[in-house]
Amino acid sequence: MPTRRDLANAIRALSMDAVQQAKSGHPGAPMGMADIAEVLWNDFRRHNPANPHWINRDRFVLSNGHASMLQYSLLHLAGYDLPINELKNFRQMHSKTAGHPEYRETPGVETTTGPLGQGLANAVGMAIAERTLGAQFNRAGHNIIDHHTYVMLGDGCLMEGISHEACSLAGTLKLNKLIALYDDNGISIDGEVEGWFTDDTPKRFESYGWHVIPAVDGHDSDAISAAITAAQNSDQPTLICCKTTIGYGSPNKGGKESSHGAPLGDDEIALVRKELGWDHAPFEIPKDIAAAWDTREKGAQHEQAWQKSFDAYKAEHPELAAEFTRRIAGELPANWQADAQAFIDATVAAGENIATRKSSQNSLNGYGPLLPELIGGSADLAGSNNTIWAGSKGIEADADGNYIYYGVREFAMAAITNGIALYGGFKPYAATFLMFSEYARNALRMAALMQIPGIYVFTHDSIGLGEDGPTHQPVEQTATLRLMPNMSTWRPCDSTETAVAWKEAIEMTSNPCSLILTRQNLAPQPRSAQQISDITKGGYVLHEPEGDLQAVIIATGSEVELAMGAAEQLGQDGIAVRVVSMPSTDRFDAQSAYYKESVLPSSVTTRVAVEAGVTDGWYKYVGLNGAVLGLDRFGASAPAGELFKHFGFTVENLSNMVKENLTAV
Repeated sequence: MPTRRDLANAIRALSMDAVQQAKSGHPGAPMGMADIAEVLWNDFRRHNPANPHWINRDRFVLSNGHASMLQYSLLHLAGYDLPINELKNFRQMHSKTAGHPEYRETPGVETTTGPLGQGLANAVGMAIAERTLGAQFNRAGHNIIDHHTYVMLGDGCLMEGISHEACSLAGTLKLNKLIALYDDNGISIDGEVEGWFTDDTPKRFESYGWHVIPAVDGHDSDAISAAITAAQNSDQPTLICCKTTIGYGSPNKGGKESSHGAPLGDDEIALVRKELGWDHAPFEIPKDIAAAWDTREKGAQHEQAWQKSFDAYKAEHPELAAEFTRRIAGELPANWQADAQAFIDATVAAGENIATRKSSQNSLNGYGPLLPELIGGSADLAGSNNTIWAGSKGIEADADGNYIYYGVREFAMAAITNGIALYGGFKPYAATFLMFSEYARNALRMAALMQIPGIYVFTHDSIGLGEDGPTHQPVEQTATLRLMPNMSTWRPCDSTETAVAWKEAIEMTSNPCSLILTRQNLAPQPRSAQQISDITKGGYVLHEPEGDLQAVIIATGSEVELAMGAAEQLGQDGIAVRVVSMPSTDRFDAQSAYYKESVLPSSVTTRVAVEAGVTDGWYKYVGLNGAVLGLDRFGASAPAGELFKHFGFTVENLSNMVKENLTAV
């Protein structure tokens, strides 16, 4: 009968062997965390390897994702579809065992981790989702959502600022089913962390409102088990501080940075095998140890018991059960298309001259009642981002609420939104000023990398915000969001485009979406039914002149109104100009060559793009001989109207640019 240490040593052996074979990786953390992981996965975590997506599974996040071989070893040993050959191909092309865990690529990986601290924030999002979904659907005698979120993390995760943002909020929200296991090994890449990380971590987390269990021996299975049991019985989120030895079992590299981010070497691995009493060949797991790890039967029993309880729930609450099933499947309500189109039609009819941030709030009020899965919030800018709608209820006061007051925590907000999206059953959104998307940038990138459908609302989109000045005036942010693979970016020009953009964002299932919105009012643009339909194509002809077409102006957002004014003035001068509104360049780029040619005919080489931001991205539409009216410098502090005039965003200047380009061509 294998001992607990035998089971943990299986993780150590697989981890050091895979890193050695790959000739790169991080063996130290998996070897140090093996005892913690063994207790958690074998005694506490409820999951089913045959169904990694079972909704009531305990979530497991490895925030210090460089320790990926810990997770791959666990998944393989537990019985997930991750055969030993995948471990042998660690870090190799087309394997399911990338250098850092990747969502969608490896069965059982809940989120992509590697950028330190973000997995911890994702776990906070998952814990919010678990509690909220349970409050919305659980009924007396029927707890169909009732599980824990476990996250393992290291010193690096706690040094990253996002850990403060996320854990502070988690404590405030009293997310008691969130349990964090801290691998306190005192080592990072540069050596012993006491030279640069002397925080009193237990006191820090106590100040957040966490239950803290300090100084647990991370190699004592009984102590680890007792700590997790105590955590499960707490009414607060729990941090279990586990003192461990990085590279445990390595005679010469254990406890040192030399085991952190490089293979141990064949000679040292031979010494580890002797030290641990592991006399098996590389990647060989003895049958008795493999059998003790195999969780497939136990996992099936967990899910079968849950299914039995869900069937009883369904019998007593059939409508709730149907709604639950719909949401978990990620399907929109049956009446969604008709009701959403009715809202768009009403928006067109209203024709309001309002800021697109207000149009966004109107969209929330229009779509929100149709979508009980909608949940979101703002980073202390609710009144400016206009993210609170008529049906909003704060989750801090109502467990079944749908609004999150994030406070000034942009980075954590975006990563928490990712966690909610990964959990399932929700349509999450988050908001701040466009300028502060910079704080959230890496979490936005992670959303795009994972292809998860969060909605990011970014208001105050240009110098149009005025007096707050260049520190708050975005210039390059819209362009850089457009450069991000898989990120759909929309900058609508009025209420109609905003309503369509929100609908498109809600319908996305495998991409995040950024909505770029104004502070200043924008005039509604007249459109035919066909033009309204064409908004979804990302770029379309908004104004077609009489006579032979001579030039095209391409515009987005607040500059569409300017383009329309210039087209009118040029028309009076006998110059026939088409105006193309392009709220989403990525959506336009995805259209057929035929459609793109119909909007931007190659025969018309006089093209001018206008947008209050950096210009480089527009030359692929106007050509090298075209012109761009933009802003390749930072703004200034002044009223918006003065700024637009100062930087040349006027009908007269745009008209002159078209004339000059027409003459030059």
